[in-house]
Amino acid sequence: MSNRAEALEPAEAAAQAVKAYIRMHRAQLAADGELLALLLPDRLELGEVRDLQRFVIERLKDANASLRAERDGLRATREQVARLGDGVKRAILELLDARSFEEAIGVARDAALAFGADRAALCVEAVAGAAPVGSKGVRLIAPGTAAAVLGPDGTGAILSGGGEILLGCVDCESLAVFRLRIGRDTPAALYVLGAHAAGRFEGEETAQDLGFFARALEHAIRAWLDLPKA
Repeated sequence: MSNRAEALEPAEAAAQAVKAYIRMHRAQLAADGELLALLLPDRLELGEVRDLQRFVIERLKDANASLRAERDGLRATREQVARLGDGVKRAILELLDARSFEEAIGVARDAALAFGADRAALCVEAVAGAAPVGSKGVRLIAPGTAAAVLGPDGTGAILSGGGEILLGCVDCESLAVFRLRIGRDTPAALYVLGAHAAGRFEGEETAQDLGFFARALEHAIRAWLDLPKA
């Protein structure tokens, strides 16, 4: 068996070289109408060559624009996730600094803007004594609402409707709902965020960050009410 490369006829070797060049320089070929005309003399008239050249160039422009749009979208998503993560950290620190139950609830309510929402509330199913008197940001909801929204064991959900029931508004196209397991004998409770824009809370990282704050809020409420772990 010989290790020598197979010898090619000069014409065949030249053809292989031309093919390799074309494969490596497609963009230059697309922009060179004269070269296209030389390569396809019997298939394209000059006007057709120019039309093909224009078509290929437009396709390249469209592909580049699509790539740039995708890049910008990914960059915007990363920035939004980073801002949300920072907002969650600040809100949790504020929960730790709260000096009363009402102040802790106020932190959760006022965190809406930092979380990309337009409003937020603690929703408690209407059982006697469920909502502390004078606690702004606490809403009473019908018994069974938490199970209807999240199922018997669900911890959270991203919804596109339900704002009228949970937040008393009809203009929220996005909802983030999290179950708060405050105590064994306490009424079912939810932490709800609502946004006017559709799809505001989509994304696994977003749901995880918001869910982490909901868990911190759950612990803070339990501590202020002096309740054992649920």
